[in-house]
Amino acid sequence: MTDSIPLLPAGKLPLPLLERLLQRFAPNDPRIVVGPRAGEDAAVFDFGDRYLVAKTDPITFATNEIGWYAVNVNANDIAVMGATPRWFLATVLLPTGQATEAMAEAIFAQIHAACAALDISLAGGHTEITVNLDRPIISGTMLGEVAPDRLITTAGAQVGDCVLLVKPAPIEGTALIALERVETLRRAGYSPAFIERAQGFLHDPGISVVAPARLALATAAVHAMHDPTEGGVLTGLLEIARAARVGLTIHLDAIPLLTEGVVLCREFGLDPLGAIASGSILMTVAEADAPRLTEVLSAAGYPSAEIGRVTPEEDGLVAFRNGQRVPWPMFVADEITKIFV
Repeated sequence: MTDSIPLLPAGKLPLPLLERLLQRFAPNDPRIVVGPRAGEDAAVFDFGDRYLVAKTDPITFATNEIGWYAVNVNANDIAVMGATPRWFLATVLLPTGQATEAMAEAIFAQIHAACAALDISLAGGHTEITVNLDRPIISGTMLGEVAPDRLITTAGAQVGDCVLLVKPAPIEGTALIALERVETLRRAGYSPAFIERAQGFLHDPGISVVAPARLALATAAVHAMHDPTEGGVLTGLLEIARAARVGLTIHLDAIPLLTEGVVLCREFGLDPLGAIASGSILMTVAEADAPRLTEVLSAAGYPSAEIGRVTPEEDGLVAFRNGQRVPWPMFVADEITKIFV
């Protein structure tokens, strides 16, 4: 009998596999400043006096407001590199048997509104009605620019830095649960007001991090920023450690969590620390800058908290809960994928 080939779970490729693939097929173009590396949010190209920053990201979970969603998640990854998002390209795939003119018009209106809000131009893309899809899918590409001395990378985290979380988690995960499992939640007795509030987290507190990223960069010398998406806050922290070749000591109790997110994750047996967390920023700054930066961000409406420290790589990943050291929680796939099984 032939052994079956193990299948990979839904979500990102496992980090060890991704790192192995990226190392094997690494580019050798000297103009690539930041190439394909696990944990980095975007690619960076040298254009002389400016760097071009490029990001591509598909939207596969969300069905409501997918066009608005695609612009914002891609803009986030440009912003956390210290860059300004400028141009957006969208590959829009609509499912056969469902696609209508009204569907296409709604998606394009969402893209336009999101681009207008961030002063981004829709510069091109591709549209197609595609077989074997059960929902629309958008793969977005965002281009931005930054002065070379203003570039921020995930790999910039330095030993001794404070680790901050800007905006509580999981904003995106909470909204997705409420959007994708609304009938289940109604049957379980959740009020329409609760469900609607959780669905609205896409806009308030919102998944965009462009504004708080800009404010942070204007306030302090930020060493690293990272957009924790699939795999949640803890996977984002792991990616920082891998990219910067550092260790981390994190106090799990200090990580701010949305009350609604905790409730909905508990309902479906999910860990909110491993649920997709767009809308938050992980950043590292010198210890002396952390109190002021936290204060400024929080006062501007972006609640922020110090959750740990960057340590030498040999110290590894250390987690504390209730003052006691605990194993570092690992997630093979994003917790949110469990609601789609």
